[in-house]
Amino acid sequence: MNDFAHTVLVVGSGAGGAMAAYELTRQGHKVLLLEAGRHYDPTTETPMFRPNGDAPLMGASTPDKDFGFYDSTVGGGWEVPDEPYTTAEGTEFLWWRARMLGGRTNHWGRYALRFSEHDFKAKSRDGLGADWPFEYDEIAPWYDKTEALVGVCGTNTGLDDMPPSSDGVLQPAPTPRIPELLIAAAAKKHGIEAAPMHRAILTRALDQRAPCFWATPCGYGCSIGAAFQTTTSLLPMAQATGHLRVITDAMVKTVTTDAGGQVTGVTYIDKKSGSERQVDAKVVVLAASACETARILLNSKTERHPAGLANSSGQVGRNLMDSTGAGLSALVPALMDRPRYNEDGHTANHLFIPWWGHQAHADKELDFPRGYHFELGGRFAEPGAYVSGDLQGYGTALKQQVRAHYGAYVHFALRGEMLPNDDCYMDIDPSVTDKWGIPVPRFHWKWSEHELKQVEHGLKTAKAILETMGATVGELPAAEEAIKKGGEIIHEVGTTRMGDSPEDSVTNQWGQTWDCPNLFVMDGGVFASNPHKNCTLTIMTLAMRNSAWLADQLKAGAL
Repeated sequence: MNDFAHTVLVVGSGAGGAMAAYELTRQGHKVLLLEAGRHYDPTTETPMFRPNGDAPLMGASTPDKDFGFYDSTVGGGWEVPDEPYTTAEGTEFLWWRARMLGGRTNHWGRYALRFSEHDFKAKSRDGLGADWPFEYDEIAPWYDKTEALVGVCGTNTGLDDMPPSSDGVLQPAPTPRIPELLIAAAAKKHGIEAAPMHRAILTRALDQRAPCFWATPCGYGCSIGAAFQTTTSLLPMAQATGHLRVITDAMVKTVTTDAGGQVTGVTYIDKKSGSERQVDAKVVVLAASACETARILLNSKTERHPAGLANSSGQVGRNLMDSTGAGLSALVPALMDRPRYNEDGHTANHLFIPWWGHQAHADKELDFPRGYHFELGGRFAEPGAYVSGDLQGYGTALKQQVRAHYGAYVHFALRGEMLPNDDCYMDIDPSVTDKWGIPVPRFHWKWSEHELKQVEHGLKTAKAILETMGATVGELPAAEEAIKKGGEIIHEVGTTRMGDSPEDSVTNQWGQTWDCPNLFVMDGGVFASNPHKNCTLTIMTLAMRNSAWLADQLKAGAL
């Protein structure tokens, strides 16, 4: 290690960690990156071209492969061998991890929506939660840079929930599918607009990455680099500078400090040998994911930091948020028995329904404070391991029904904003450790009335649009039954949130911890709120912006 002489140590190779490594190495700083999972090369390991005949259960999920045989996650899921976590009595919470180089970017849906000024300053309007410590205009240029680097397809819509990208940044959006156009027409009758989804999928070549040719579902991973993941983009670019060194199978245990309380490096477990190792650094960047970063900090107790490192505010582990999730599907008679044709494209929705209710919130017409969007499903796709619908009979008659229903179901997936509350947080279990003796997280969770009323509104809205399309929906489930479990949407954020004051936040606007100037957080933990949009684009944007600031501080000798 001594022959490398790194300046910055980054923990985590996912969205935040890889972006930090990219920006810092691009500016000439040497970075040592530790990844808890194994090495992963999507150009040789992706399952995207495996034939269906290789898929047990037609690719249905199994206990050791939550998203099915084809999911690219090779070392993780809701449960990870040797790495337990616990939940408090009465709590249901799921913690997704991807123990592999590139982390969750190998798995995510690639939804890439910008947060807006509404999202960054929501507390200023309704008094709930927390504002972010900067304005949208300050981060907009960094969104442009991130979208251009990552490759995001979409369209500027003019809708108030979708801030525009600068001219030439977005790649062309794919053509909407017939079911999506039918939904859009029905929604418009209710005064609700549909719009092209912004997604980190290349529709034009970028750098060494090829454009998508609509081959296989994006969840399989992408050997050609069209579907963004750090293993085919940021990490290779950072390594090309000669300033990045990566160590995999390195499970960080604690951040170490000196007698003055400043950070000196980390201890980690070499998972291949089981031995504990120490590595020093001038600056440490934690980007291990919101809950893993909080776990490391809470486990880094010292006499000077008795409640855990960077936790003088008591906020590490607090403000844990996920997105709300619920779904509603129905058979649309107008879509039955369609002529067969190709509805390929990138494999998620090409259109979606952004939140339309900011004015209704301002006019206090709604009984819940924060918005949601609908991700739309429905098309001719490869068959799964089941047949939808209440079909009757067998033989030829059953086949005719299946054929008639193929491509005629549409689905509304609600993703909504959750407000932080005192019942949702993580701490360290006092008696449970993982295989290497590291204390594990314990989760506490309870949805509030804000989220339940939001989901209730969303289900009623989806039903109204479906019925306008001619579908029969039936009685809706109660929101308490329909809402997904905490953590199930895999958007957990907020455990080390940023703010204007060390009294009620863990970091400043640059992700720099208030307590230790040479310790930074660059994952979703720093989120001050959790708008309804997927968090990954904003994690990368903040990591690029804050790493650029960190690089300047290092050049100026301020750190």
